Amino acid sequence: MQKKKRILLKVGSNTLTKETDNISRGKIEDIANQIAKLQDTCEFIIVSSGAIAVAKQFVKLESKQEEVFVKQALASIGQPHLIRIYQEIFREYGLLSSQCLLSYSDFERQQSKTNIVNTINVLVNNNYIPIINENDTVATDEIQFGDNDKLAALTATLLNVDLLIIATNTNGIYTKESFNNNKPETILEVLNFDDLKNEVVNSKSTHGSGGMASKIEAAEISKNANIETWIVNGLEDNFIVNAMHNKVPFTKIK
Repeated sequence: MQKKKRILLKVGSNTLTKETDNISRGKIEDIANQIAKLQDTCEFIIVSSGAIAVAKQFVKLESKQEEVFVKQALASIGQPHLIRIYQEIFREYGLLSSQCLLSYSDFERQQSKTNIVNTINVLVNNNYIPIINENDTVATDEIQFGDNDKLAALTATLLNVDLLIIATNTNGIYTKESFNNNKPETILEVLNFDDLKNEVVNSKSTHGSGGMASKIEAAEISKNANIETWIVNGLEDNFIVNAMHNKVPFTKIK
């Protein structure tokens, strides 16, 4: 049997909500539909934000604590609902899914790293799609900055994936000049990473905590591990398949 291409797909809050205040079931259906189409040649691991966004749909927490603790509490409330939505929709497409919660400290201990790799390999080899999020109740790194971009890159490196796809709300990375002139032009291929850093215009997304700077940081982590990164507009339908067939503009970081 031909070895399947291992892809880590990172989906941020802005993509999952389609830039609204609600999680888009349609977007999760779009992701499931594409994975179902590609499952004969590709295996997927997903790093997904969205727990806080889900909770905000039906909970308003009153607290005198710092905002970050409120967000941690919202993540705790929203995470089970987020996974339930994934499982319900994926099941409709014949896909099995599981939940994995990780924190940065897990990447600092060899035993934890070994456990992550072994567990996820068992899941993937049995046709389960791991859906990974930061363990927000004990860690705040991605709540405060990153929207899971760095977590995705560290996970991609640990699992030795073939490709990291970061779904965002732009057609990849734009040149600084074109962005400033309000005529965004996508950098299609990056060979010199230092040149790319000079082009980055940092803008935070509505619901996420990342912005383009955290995506560049993530791409640098994966590049150092010889993993190719694509930054793709996840708001568009069929964004993974279209990128694979070069039907849409996106940034490819070799």
